[in-house]
Amino acid sequence: MGKTKRDQKRRDKKGRILRNGESQRKDGRYAFVYTDCYGKQKFLYSWKLEPTDSLPTGCRPCLALREKEKNIQRDLHDGIVPYGGNLTVLDLVQKYIGQKKGVRHNTQANYDFVINIIKKEEFGTRRIDKIKLSDAKAWFIKLQADGRGYSSIHSVRGIVRPAFQMAVEDDLLRKNPFEFQLCTVVVNDSVTRQAITKEQEELFLEFIRNDDHYSKYYNGMFILFKTGLRISEFCGLTVKDIDLQERKINVNHQLQRTRGMQYVIEDTKTSSGTRMLPMTDEVYECFEQIVKNRKKVRVEPIIDGYSRFLFLDKKDMPEVALHWEKHFQWALGKYNRTHEEQMPKITPHVCRHTYCSNMAKAGMNPKALQYLMGHSDIGVTLNVYTHLGLIDAKEEMNRIAKLA
Repeated sequence: MGKTKRDQKRRDKKGRILRNGESQRKDGRYAFVYTDCYGKQKFLYSWKLEPTDSLPTGCRPCLALREKEKNIQRDLHDGIVPYGGNLTVLDLVQKYIGQKKGVRHNTQANYDFVINIIKKEEFGTRRIDKIKLSDAKAWFIKLQADGRGYSSIHSVRGIVRPAFQMAVEDDLLRKNPFEFQLCTVVVNDSVTRQAITKEQEELFLEFIRNDDHYSKYYNGMFILFKTGLRISEFCGLTVKDIDLQERKINVNHQLQRTRGMQYVIEDTKTSSGTRMLPMTDEVYECFEQIVKNRKKVRVEPIIDGYSRFLFLDKKDMPEVALHWEKHFQWALGKYNRTHEEQMPKITPHVCRHTYCSNMAKAGMNPKALQYLMGHSDIGVTLNVYTHLGLIDAKEEMNRIAKLA
């Protein structure tokens, strides 16, 4: 008896038996039909059935159909969603950020910054399952070649890497292509904010105190140099936070201003940032002058329930970080125009770093300094000690020798 059509094996044009789901179209291209993890029918195509097949003239190089079948079947068996769920890099990052609720406005601004970078990049349109380790590295190299600084690339990686890790945990990918050290790929060209020397601090403060215009900022600048306050904590201080009787500063919030010019009160940067700081006699005198000479306004600005801020601008609104950065910038500019020996860059953060460095050099207990700085991690505080130089080490050895 002859074989029925049902019993006959399906073959391609070369006479090779085709497996279930495989077929060959009239134009010679092979196809494979399967059902994905969502129960939907999907198709794979290739000009080659086996890897050893030659590619038809004029066709782009591609995986053989059975290689694609093997990859799909492995993903289906392991519960991996095929094609990364058809998400692009931009889709994935937006999905990741969309799950972050109640973030600080600075964090949200950073998210927006990274999203805007990815939107401008062809890399952002690529499907996530197509991104390999070498692709991720090449993208960061391109960003730096395009003029992006190390800190900007670091911010991008800080969001893209956990976004891809989320994709791994969601079974969209097998591996995270961003699991590598950034410093092994791009050059760290960021400028480290250095503390200034004690002599430089004294010279600058002396200049500020005696200058006809900038002397009005002396008390505030002195406090920043002598307390190590974060600038957002400093700007958030109200009259109520300054206990002149007990000579202490209550630090339990910070003041920020968004890009949309909205003022917001937030908790301190970390839980360790909430602290009571003691005042030295000099710091006490500065705060006493600030409270006594505080600008009188008809209507006190109220930000999230806080009022009577120590420093107000021309519009009778609280001064923020940008105000003080400009105060330092302009004052430093005048100093360097009128002095032969130039002063390095000074910002509110340089004041904080200088205070920390001075306390470390003076031999303060690291745990005490950690408390004063509001560092949640002692490692951040100890890092200041590791940056002390040869002169500091020599002075410390001489001090110990005298005690022996």
